[in-house]
Amino acid sequence: MIDAVGNPQSLLLLGGTSDIALAIAEKYLAEKPLRVVLAARPSPRLEEAAQRLKDRGAEVSTVAFDANDLASHPKVLDEAFAGGDIDVTVVAFGLLGEAEELWQDHGKAVELATVNYTAAVSVGVALSEKLKTQGHGKVIALSSVAGERVRRSNFVYGSTKAGFDGFYLGLGEALAPHGVQVTVVRSGQVKTKMTAGMKDAPLTRTAEQVADVAVGAARKGKDLVWSPSEFRLVMSILRHVPRPIFRKLPV
Repeated sequence: MIDAVGNPQSLLLLGGTSDIALAIAEKYLAEKPLRVVLAARPSPRLEEAAQRLKDRGAEVSTVAFDANDLASHPKVLDEAFAGGDIDVTVVAFGLLGEAEELWQDHGKAVELATVNYTAAVSVGVALSEKLKTQGHGKVIALSSVAGERVRRSNFVYGSTKAGFDGFYLGLGEALAPHGVQVTVVRSGQVKTKMTAGMKDAPLTRTAEQVADVAVGAARKGKDLVWSPSEFRLVMSILRHVPRPIFRKLPV
């Protein structure tokens, strides 16, 4: 169970090698030891992630998780919850891709849509069954400001994040009567393995900075938060810019 100051005893990372998810785990571990389940494809990266958290005092187990294998997701959640209740689940898997290639390559576009949206819905539904049964828990869903108003420059990725964002906000409403809180984190560009080699965009943050925002918002029971907070105002303005003008903006 989560204690009076918001510290969990158990944590599930769906996307167990995600830099942001691991930073969230470390943020919680700085307060007290906890049990962590890492769900990801078996790989040296997963082994390194597990050791990284063990070195910080966590009790770590791993579960094989392939976002593309939709039929396997209920079993993945069964395995993740086999050791007992999960207090906080972080939904942190996804693909970025190359924007101009995506809308012109059928296979890559479908894979991105499957991983970023369909798989997120798949694990969200399977996860909700577990959380309803245990009657408590929090979900931190890592979304993106790219989904708030989809831009021409990355519209395939942005459209998947728009769907992800809408699903988890709705899931939070559906799970609230069951004692479960969902926090959607809309972040801008983050310095991670996924964005390695990309030029920093305005308001770029580190994984640790996003983790601070995510954990703080989950502890306060917030449904939605931006990282950094300035994006809330920026996106509020951009959502109301007429399309002919929006089309010309360097975003």
